[in-house]
Amino acid sequence: QVQLVESGGGLVQAGGSLRLSCAASGRDFHTYTVGWFRQAPGRERAFVAARNWWGGSPLYADSVKGRFLISRDNSVNTGYLQMASLEPEDTAVYYCAASSGGMTTNQTGYEYWGQGTQVTVSS
Repeated sequence: QVQLVESGGGLVQAGGSLRLSCAASGRDFHTYTVGWFRQAPGRERAFVAARNWWGGSPLYADSVKGRFLISRDNSVNTGYLQMASLEPEDTAVYYCAASSGGMTTNQTGYEYWGQGTQVTVSS
């Protein structure tokens, strides 16, 4: 069992930056793939980024490539999503998720989810 808690969301102006954190508790988190998803108002939840437990090359949605960076620190059981050059279109509730399988953009591949953190980007 893995519990995930996101933090770091807030209100930021366009062009600004935020870093989201995903604190995990439970056994063997360091062996899980970490993913980030987001859900904008009136839209379905969508993949943002994922990184497997040993590092390697992460996956990014095309809309965030070059602006967002996913990382993790297994020593403190925490995943991160560094977001830069934020745009109003990035406004959404951001969720972190953990998968015992490999990296996937499909949310059904993730067994555990956090409660979400709101990110609002003003123009």
